[in-house]
This record gives sequence, C-alpha cells and structure tokens, in this order.
Amino acid sequence: MSDALTASTIMIKGAGGDEVQAYLARPDNSSGTRGGVVVIHHMPGYDRGTKEITRRFAELGYDAICPNLYWREAPGAAPDDAAATARAQGGVPDERLIGDIGGAAAHLRGLPTSNGKVGVIGYCSGGRQSVLAACSVELDAAVDCYGAFVTGTLPEGSPFKLTNLVDRLPDLRCPLLGLFGNEDKYPSPEQVDELEEILKRHGKAYEFHRYDDTGHGFFSTDRPAYRVAAANDGWERIAAFFGTRLGA
Repeated sequence: MSDALTASTIMIKGAGGDEVQAYLARPDNSSGTRGGVVVIHHMPGYDRGTKEITRRFAELGYDAICPNLYWREAPGAAPDDAAATARAQGGVPDERLIGDIGGAAAHLRGLPTSNGKVGVIGYCSGGRQSVLAACSVELDAAVDCYGAFVTGTLPEGSPFKLTNLVDRLPDLRCPLLGLFGNEDKYPSPEQVDELEEILKRHGKAYEFHRYDDTGHGFFSTDRPAYRVAAANDGWERIAAFFGTRLGA
C-alpha cells in the first residue's frame, strides 16, 4: 500500500452551525473504506506539531481531521497569538467543544472512504477534551494523552473557566486509552488513580499506561519535555488501540 497522502485546510460545520477551519489529512488511496480520527490540539493551539500528528494518522491509514478550536476568537492568527486570546477568554467552552468535535466526526463519516467508525485523540487540554467528547458524542474510541482536570480541581487563580469531568464520566460512550507521565502535576498520579477508580466503578472499558521519569507533554518533539521511549511506546499503543476499534 502506498504511504502517499494529501492534506489541506478546509471549513467544516461546528457548534451552532458555525463555519470552522480544520486541517484534513487523508491517505492517497481511494479504494476500500477506513476509520477516521479527530485530533484535538493542545493549548498552544492549531500549530505545526498538531498538523504533523494529523498527517501521521493519515500515514497510518486513517482519514484524520484537526478542527481549529480557536478559529472564532482569532481567525487567521498565529497559533501562539490565537492561544493567548483563547486563554484570556477562559478557554474553549465545553459545550462548544462538543459541537465542534461532533461536526468533525460527522465530516469524517460523510467522506466516501468512511467505514462509519471514528475515534478521537487529544493532548494536554485536548486530552481532557477528548474524554469530554467521548462522554458526549457518538464515537468508537478515545485517547487521552495527559489531559489535565479530567479529575482534580483547578489551582487557585487559573484563567480557565472549566470544571473537572467527574460528573460526566458515567456517560463515557466508548473505550478509553490513557497515556500519562508519573512526574506530571496536571494530571498527577493521584488524579489518574481517581480517574481509574471512577471508570472501574462504572464498568467502563479503559486501558491506562504510565511512564516513569516522564512529565507533561512527552509527545512534543519540539519541547524539553519530550521523552523518546515513552512517546514511541505511546504511539505503538495508540496504533494498536485504534487498529482494533476503528480499522484502517
């Protein structure tokens, strides 16, 4: 099979019917059908690194899309500027996030190559939003990469207008893969323990992996937090998890 792919910036229908910018990457192969992956970007925004991750899922055989969650606040702005604007406004509202991810999933399912299955993955703030989406949108698999405040509470003085997801977790609709660093503060190992206990109590399907000597952001190849062994192992587990639940 060819590993060629195509990638482009498009507009999709998001929450409230809004037109939202998104980055779409697809295998350059029109035969057969395949699953789709919605990539939720981290707090630094809709940036080069997140687009590279989106292309990686296309190389793995999926139709992949990353909606620009800050498009309304700062259309056309540089990623850092857009993230600063969104942060100053308290972050992305949860209900709007749900609508945008639902729109992205619908776009993937509407492609002629779709097999009808869609997963979601998010990093940092996107990890929390991936869990939120999995509790609120019809999805087939979800991955939480070190998402802060799925459990626990925000520190005093935080600029973000959000709460944890403890009350929503009983509504988790699909299997969840969680990847965490044992040196992380948000989420801390204790907060991951709490999440695991809640999922067990409600009989949810989940798979967690934790990495020693690893903190927050260990997938970010352009940051000092990057950890080669943890990231490589994480990618293998993501590929296996989506391969089983989405098909490629």
